[in-house]
Formats: sequence, C-alpha cells, structure tokens
Amino acid sequence: MKILLHICCANCAIFPVEKIKEAGHNVVGFFFNPNIHPYQEYQKRLDALKKYSAQGGLDVIYRDEYLLEEFLKNVSHCVDERCSYCYSLRLEATAREAKKGKFDQFSTTLLQSTHQNHDQIRQTGERIGKEEGIPFYYEDFRQGWKRGLEISKALDLYRQQYCGCIYSEKERFLKKNF
Repeated sequence: MKILLHICCANCAIFPVEKIKEAGHNVVGFFFNPNIHPYQEYQKRLDALKKYSAQGGLDVIYRDEYLLEEFLKNVSHCVDERCSYCYSLRLEATAREAKKGKFDQFSTTLLQSTHQNHDQIRQTGERIGKEEGIPFYYEDFRQGWKRGLEISKALDLYRQQYCGCIYSEKERFLKKNF
C-alpha cells in the first residue's frame, strides 16, 4: 500500500514513518502547514523536515505556501474552534494530493502528538476520506512520541515548543499575571 503522510514537523514524522514502513507500506511525506506562525518558525520546521528526509531517505512533497492571512481570516472570529479548521484544512489538502498522486490512503503525523485532539483528527480524516474518495489510514502513533523525541535529538533536528499557530504560541509563552 502507498500512503501519503501529512507531516506537521520532522519530530512528529519519525515514529509514524517507522511504523508505516514496518507494516510493509510505502510512505511519502506531504508538508503543508499554513497555520504556523511566525514565518521564522515555519521556515525552521520546513528546514528540519528537509534535513530529516535527506538523512532518512524519505520522499516528501512540499506544498511550500505561507498562507497566514488566509488562516487568520478563517479562525479569528472563532478562536476556540481553530484546531478543527486547521485539521480540516491540512487533511483536505493531503487527501486531494493523495488522490491526485494515486496513493491508496492518506494519514497525518498529528496522530503522534499527545497535545492534539486525537479523536477529532480521526473523525476529520475519516470524513474527508469519504468526501474525497480515498481512505484515511488511522493508527494511534502516540506511544512513539518519546522515541521520536530521542531520535530527533540524536539527529540534531529543530524541536518546536508549541503547536504552530499564533494562538498556541500565545498559550505556550504568555505568562498570566494574577
């Protein structure tokens, strides 16, 4: 089976790529993350993925578009629902790319994160898979989070400190004064 794997960052790709390959499937990465802020953060994650893919022999399709204004326009009026929009945006793009490239299934490294809404990601992927006519490959990759962290350190990959959007950056770094 040939699977197109949406990659949010190099660190989160390590374990899912290993697991998919161990299962006997071919995997190709897909980078599309218009939610990441600021631009320097976006570039660091893109560069880290390029480094990882070169070291690990992973083919990656790069949709290198920094669409911050579009992302903000679509979430600024409903900040509490931003993750739902973000999951849909990236998984729809992945499903369409997978269909265009004649992949058998699509998936996402977001399933590795212990900080994301796992059930919502799964439901979103399955819904989009039905709408686009290409199955969503589901696997709970969270058990490999620590392994991915250890390998990313050994490879000297950039490791981000927040999910990616301006709102998650604020939540991570703004200290509330009480």
